[in-house]
Amino acid sequence: MINPIEIHNLYFKYNTNSDYILKGVDLTLFKGEILALVGLSGSGKSTLLNIMCGIIPHIRKGEINGEVKLWGKDIKNLKIADITKRVGIVFQDPDTQLFSPTVEDEIAFGPENLMVDREEIGERIKRVLKIVNMEDYRYENPNNLSGGQKQLIAIAAILAMESDILLLDEVLSQIDDEGKKKIKDVILNLKKEGRTIVLVEHDFNNLSLADRVLELKKGNLKEFKGW
Repeated sequence: MINPIEIHNLYFKYNTNSDYILKGVDLTLFKGEILALVGLSGSGKSTLLNIMCGIIPHIRKGEINGEVKLWGKDIKNLKIADITKRVGIVFQDPDTQLFSPTVEDEIAFGPENLMVDREEIGERIKRVLKIVNMEDYRYENPNNLSGGQKQLIAIAAILAMESDILLLDEVLSQIDDEGKKKIKDVILNLKKEGRTIVLVEHDFNNLSLADRVLELKKGNLKEFKGW
């Protein structure tokens, strides 16, 4: 059986003069699961996500050794455009991802770069806005939205790429309780659709979403047993 992501003996550091951040990481990500990653600040959680989605080594460089497979294919041998069709990442601060004048333009940006047909893009915009319950904001400027609403639009923009793996880097931080509930509902519905989701989290209250919780500590992943 081919799994969404398989990582074997992964080592990584950003430059030759630094210590390894990841030291022999092994991970198998199963289809349709929600995996939560926890760990102290600076433990390498975001770095691991960046490797899973190809930002490292295709965009950010560093010294990387080991094997990272996306649906059975070595991620080093895949073009970044091919990776983005399968893996989407949402960062902690939605303002780093939102730059278009309207929500519609924001969601259309990714599919347009992949040369998706205009009519199909329109259908995707409608579909993903419905998924995140933001249909009424299609023509709004993202700058006018709340933090939670911006995060929902960032998620919608990734969903428009029709990625089957979603990497969510502390997307529930800096969000009010109402926004958190909406995002949690979206995550659980995506799981029901068979999407595979990785959550980087620091809040115990959000870990109940996950099927598994692993801790990144001293460069390795271990079963999380609490702080």
